[in-house]
Amino acid sequence: MITVEFLVIILCLLIGTRFGGMGLGLISGIGLFILTFVFGLQPGKPPVDVMLTILAVIGCAATLQTAGGLNVMMQCAERLLRRHPQHITLLAPFTTWMLTFLCGTGHVVYTMFPIIADIALKKGIRPERPMAVASIASQMAITASPVSVAVVSLVSILAAQHGIGHAFGILEILAISVPASLFGVAIAALWSLRRGKDLADDEEFQARLQDPEQRKFIYGSTETLMNERFPKQAYWSTWIFFAGIAVVVLLGALPELRPAFEVKGKMTALSMNLVIQMMMLIAGAVMLMVCKVNAASISNGAVFKAGMVAIFSVFGVAWMSDTFFQAHLEELKIALEGVVKSHPWTYAIVLFLVSKLVNSQAAALTAVAPMGLMLGIEPKMLIAFFPASYGYFVLPTYPSDLACIGFDRSGTTRIGRFIINHSFILPGLIGVSCACAMSYLLVQTFM
Repeated sequence: MITVEFLVIILCLLIGTRFGGMGLGLISGIGLFILTFVFGLQPGKPPVDVMLTILAVIGCAATLQTAGGLNVMMQCAERLLRRHPQHITLLAPFTTWMLTFLCGTGHVVYTMFPIIADIALKKGIRPERPMAVASIASQMAITASPVSVAVVSLVSILAAQHGIGHAFGILEILAISVPASLFGVAIAALWSLRRGKDLADDEEFQARLQDPEQRKFIYGSTETLMNERFPKQAYWSTWIFFAGIAVVVLLGALPELRPAFEVKGKMTALSMNLVIQMMMLIAGAVMLMVCKVNAASISNGAVFKAGMVAIFSVFGVAWMSDTFFQAHLEELKIALEGVVKSHPWTYAIVLFLVSKLVNSQAAALTAVAPMGLMLGIEPKMLIAFFPASYGYFVLPTYPSDLACIGFDRSGTTRIGRFIINHSFILPGLIGVSCACAMSYLLVQTFM
């Protein structure tokens, strides 16, 4: 029966991914119904704390976008890239990494893709080299951002482990995930320097240039934010957002600054979940009042819509998976505890594969990480293999990868003949595996 129930979950995930994040959340509800009404399992608990924290972060980031703060950040990034066009393959991934690191979502970098392609073409560099690794880097940075859904989810999971080892805080997690993520991006970028043929030697590209219409399409337009002038409120919103992030990190590093309350007879500092929620709401409120933001427009932005989809997918997937794992915890412990404890890398493989199934690092974590803790994996191993939560580049179906392909007018960033041999697979595997190796090394050395 366990096998049949597990197949129900996998089938729901496979069907859900065909309809995107909203479909994943909705169809997980079908799986939950089957597990409860057909197999008689008691429903688990939806991750309410995680969802509320995500909601606060998304509300703040969406307000920042409406105020024009995101455009300010992207203009600064473009200025750096155009100043050093010969190093576009190295600079582009670190630029998209930084944008995601600051904003907590990879969906903010879409505007950078046509800019990266334009700079590469004008410099005669194969656009696939910087573009593919830039798309990968924008998603790898999610595990390093203090306001990303994935980091917030991991903080919540470790904070709610009820006495299983040391409850690691956000600063301890970031101290490992930031350098590990940057290391993975650096190795992937270095590998990308010589990938593919130079444009002058690419027969397919040169054949396209023989058509005047194609040549005009490839070289005809210049995408840029350089000439845009933003109101002063856009700059204010950026600094307000940074200030909110700084306070979150400060309170995470110094628990004594947080008020303490008596919980079960013990004085406990205010949880970082609530701190993040409060500070993101406050930062959004200050932007709303000071930066003349149109409140009605906040929910129409791309960041808000993408964030709400993420919340919904986390809601459905986590509730369905928790129902299964709570019902069969003892059986799973007996079957898997020894293997997982002696070979913790098996947790990383499961996390990587589930990430591909659900197309979300946060959803994969909320589905797999609690199970890992229940099976006896040390909490620090969850941090060590945090980068493995990014596995949805394996098939080129994620929106950022598809957008990257669409913005490369040269056609060098593409899906291969056999689907799996696309432009993102190798930089993705290199980046994630190197990040996991560095993360594991840092955890073993310092934790």
